[in-house]
Amino acid sequence: MTIIQLCYILSAVFFILGIKSLSSPETARRGMNLASLGMFIAIVGTLFHSGIVTYTWIITGLVIGTVLSLPISLWIPMTKIPQRIAFSHAGGALAACLIGIAEYYRYHTSVDNLSMCIIGIEVMLGALTFTGSMMVTAKLQGILPGHPITYRGQNIINITLFFAMIAMLIYLVLYPTFNTLFYILLTAAFLFGFLLVTPIGAADMPVVIALFNSYGGLTGAVMGFMLGNRIQIITGALDGASGFILSMLMCKAMNRSMMNVLFGAFGKIATPSATSSSNATRDAAHVQSISIEDAIQVLDQAKSVIIVPGYGMAASQAHHALRELVDKLKAKGISVKYAIHPVAGRMPGHMNVLLAEANVPYTDLYDMDEINPEFSHADVALVVGANDVTNPAARNVKSSPIYGMPILDVDKAKKIIVLKRSLNPGFSGIDNELYTKDHTWLLYGDAKDSLSQLAYGFKKSWAV
Repeated sequence: MTIIQLCYILSAVFFILGIKSLSSPETARRGMNLASLGMFIAIVGTLFHSGIVTYTWIITGLVIGTVLSLPISLWIPMTKIPQRIAFSHAGGALAACLIGIAEYYRYHTSVDNLSMCIIGIEVMLGALTFTGSMMVTAKLQGILPGHPITYRGQNIINITLFFAMIAMLIYLVLYPTFNTLFYILLTAAFLFGFLLVTPIGAADMPVVIALFNSYGGLTGAVMGFMLGNRIQIITGALDGASGFILSMLMCKAMNRSMMNVLFGAFGKIATPSATSSSNATRDAAHVQSISIEDAIQVLDQAKSVIIVPGYGMAASQAHHALRELVDKLKAKGISVKYAIHPVAGRMPGHMNVLLAEANVPYTDLYDMDEINPEFSHADVALVVGANDVTNPAARNVKSSPIYGMPILDVDKAKKIIVLKRSLNPGFSGIDNELYTKDHTWLLYGDAKDSLSQLAYGFKKSWAV
């Protein structure tokens, strides 16, 4: 067995163990370390390849990649991790696409049909993943509007473009020397990635990120076939399969199909009618607000509290302030648990990542199925920036766009305090019935500031 083969076997084992460990918050950190070690071993093994004639460009690439990645890793806050991940997908996809272009440029006059099929698939997947991931990054960063951008006939155009790319790919497989068509296919793939994400709202980004992760993995696997690199085939297949399974799980958590996510324009802002405006006014009149002082008294009298974090917590970077408040509650003997919805946030596991940065023990985190039976016994449910995942309309209103979506049973808690800037609806574009309940109070303001005031006030009142 050669050094390369040994390194590739070891790296494949570490990749598999790493993905397996990511299935639990308890072992997720170890999983990341194992996957990183696997990647390091794979890179080292590749450096022993007999086909390398000079290490100049390899070393140059390693240095540039290291210089660029270190500040990205160290300076980007955890609240920006979703767009950081999407940007990484874009970079990996572009690299694979460029390799495919280079291979075609060098060998298009002599390439066989099978190789042309592999190159074409790699370039097409890489190009659409690059522009699609860049669109995701722009939407999450706020460079582009987070709501769906639609126009008449959009889905028909996207589907037509997709089948046109398939037709071009088939023709290129039959006639590989038609290089003009190859570059037309490349351009169409870049355009398709842009058009694919345009009608998707920010609320569906967990699914889209997982899906592009799958596309990136498949691109890597196809590149492995093209280059005859076994570890790329293995890791690409693992990445592609796990990303696809994760995207399916995200869809299930929202009770929606993949087709609905990609083409349904979920969360599109509708023009309010006179009826909806009057309903909103009526609902606002039934909403009860609460002051910091009164919220402290409610928490002080509680024996059990369930925290429900959402994207609003990430947007206001309130996770450290939340941990500070929870420490004060626990110090007084109050039981505190965190309810984590699968699609809360803008990427799979977004809430888990943020709370881990704030050093929240993983034993305090409970997924939806575990925590829902606990709400009816909880004295207080504290909702921090979560909206659609707490809306009872998902259970009660058949005409609602979120009807059937599994939600956290926050409305069953004895008392509910919601930290929110305003009564604006979530990305679904509908009002939250939870806010009009008789046992719900809204604490208006920035979540980070409100939590800091609660933590300070709670400590002060306790000391007295």
